[in-house]
Order: sequence, then C-alpha cells, then structure tokens
Amino acid sequence: MNSPFRADRISAAKIMVVGCGALGNEVLKNLALMGAEHIWAVDFDRVESGNLSRSVLFSREDALKGRFKVDVVAERLAGMNPRIEINTVRGDVAFDVGLGLIRKMDVVIGCVDNRWARYCINRLCMRAGVPWVDGGISYLEGTVRVFVPGKNCYACQLGPEGLKDLARRIPCPEIIRRDEQAGKAPTSSIIASVTGAVQVQEALKLLHPELLEEGALTSLCGRMFCFEGEHMTTRVVELAAWDDDCPVHDRWEPVKETAVTAETTVGQALEMLGKELGAEKVTIHLSADCFVDRVIRKDNNASLTVMLPGRKVAERLGQDPDWRGFPFSALYQHEYREIDERFPYKSLTVGQLGIPEKEVLHVSTSSGEAYMEMQ
Repeated sequence: MNSPFRADRISAAKIMVVGCGALGNEVLKNLALMGAEHIWAVDFDRVESGNLSRSVLFSREDALKGRFKVDVVAERLAGMNPRIEINTVRGDVAFDVGLGLIRKMDVVIGCVDNRWARYCINRLCMRAGVPWVDGGISYLEGTVRVFVPGKNCYACQLGPEGLKDLARRIPCPEIIRRDEQAGKAPTSSIIASVTGAVQVQEALKLLHPELLEEGALTSLCGRMFCFEGEHMTTRVVELAAWDDDCPVHDRWEPVKETAVTAETTVGQALEMLGKELGAEKVTIHLSADCFVDRVIRKDNNASLTVMLPGRKVAERLGQDPDWRGFPFSALYQHEYREIDERFPYKSLTVGQLGIPEKEVLHVSTSSGEAYMEMQ
C-alpha cells in the first residue's frame, strides 16, 4: 500500500515541536526522516546525564558540557538532512513564544511533561487557530491526543480540579534520580519511540485535511490513544470537550500588523499603536505575565527595586543576601498588568516587560479591542 502522505506537503509544512526531551527527540527525528524541512524547536532546559538513556539525539559530551537541548537537536537534525531549516526558541512556551510565531505554524506538537505547559500550548494554539498534537509518557505507558480549534480543547477537558492543579510540576530529572536510587530503570526509550511515532503520524494527517474529510484517514481529534506496554494493550478513548464559555480557546482575530518590535520603547509603542489604530489612548494588556517594579516586605515595609517580569522575580531575590529565602507570602509585589500612558517607565523596551518577539499584543482603545502582531 502506498503512503497517503504527500512529500511536497510535508516538506513545505511549518511544524513546531515544544519540548526536546525523550519524546521531543523521537518526534524531531521522525519529522526529519519523513522529510519535514521547516521545524521550530522550543525548550529552556540543558542536556543532563539522565537524558542519555532515552534520547537518541543527545551524547555524553552534550551532557558534560551542559548544552542547551535546542542547540543540540538543531545540530543533529542538520546532520541528518542538510535541507532542514531548524529554528530554535531557547525559552518557556508559557512566556517566550510569541503568538505571531504560532500563527505561522501548520501544526504544533507538544512533548512536555506537565499540565501547565500543555495548558499554555493549548492557549496559544486556540488563539491562533492552529491544531496541536499532545503526547505523554510514563514508564511503559504512552498517550496521544489531537486538539483542533472549534472541535476539542485541552482546558475544557481538565475540569475545575484539573485547572487547580495546573502549576504543579515534577521535573523529569528529579523523577529519574528517584528511580535510579530505588534501582529502577527510568522511563524507557521504547515508550518514547512508540508515542513519538504516533504523534508524528497524527501531525502528518493534519497536513492532509482533504483525506480526513473524505474518510481516507482518521484523526485522534476528540479521542485519546493509549498504549500500555506492560501487558501490551492499546485502546482509543472518546475524550472530546468543547465548552462555548471557555475563555482559554477564544480566537484572537482579526490580527493586524504593527511596526512595534521587542526593541521598541514602551513610550514609542504606545504612540505607534495609537496612530495605527487611530486612537488617542491605548492600553496594552500583559496577558501572559505581569511586570514588577518592586517588592515590599510586610514586616517593615523595606522595598527592593526589581524591574522585571513576574516570572523572574524569585531568581532576582535569590541573588540578594538580604532577600534570599524570604517567602513570597511575607512580601507584597507591586505589579503592572496593563500598560498605558500612566506607566512610569516608558523608556523600557517592550522586551524588558517580558513580551517576546513576534507576540500578538492585546490592545484596547475607546473603540474596542484589537490584536496587533509585532515584527
């Protein structure tokens, strides 16, 4: 039987892979072998020795040098296929991937290990109208799901209790060390290989919508593929959820272009957006994070100037001996979630607020809401 996938469709597709660990290694390797030539890899982590037993693209030397995973996979994929255009984002999908970049993708493949990261991928893809394929592995078990805007939403599947548990993360290296100390083998390369193969297969199906519509192919959209290796069982579970009132899958549209970049100052950005939208006053909403100018101790009102996105405040406190180890519950955080003409630090750049390149800015004016894609 001939393959239903068209080589030209695969080579022309723009595909983002979020997470470059064991699962991401397999997905990236399979995409390269299938002929994908436009790949974006996203990860903030470095290669560790615990990655080597199940990550085909990493070497011992990579771990010894503590190289960033995205740098390593880019190098190895280029060696597999010189025609591959491999772009990397060394950062967190929650904060460092602009929605404008997601909008250019044909499909996103999630290879992450926690609910919060999946939630963030889902939020971006739903806003951009881009389908994504989720994969998860644990020991000898693997799962794959497909989410298509308008049909299936990860946040809708979580439910109230799942949403409460979003921020809980147990890093893979910690799990691996715990298992090794107990004399157990870590999550195997076998389950990563099986799951990654199914993810890529589902992603390629999404590149052929006409075959899905006519029934020549069947997607996992609204269903979950489960593989259990201990007793060699597989099953497909119906798992579709779409709540019309869910704010997470609101589509951001229409999107207009703005000349604002990450290097533009806040003052310039407000002026430029005002002219582009024909408005005297504009407000930029920081949808992913806040900007913090200072923290204040509750016990004595001592303050520390930080001038950072909220996600970086804890690290800044850890660098100061007078504030290191201070619990956040004992601090007030003075923050901004909306940027307008009253913002006192207009000489800061848009990037210094924590807004990534290619972001789509959520802007409000007296005339309503607007979505402006940065250069």
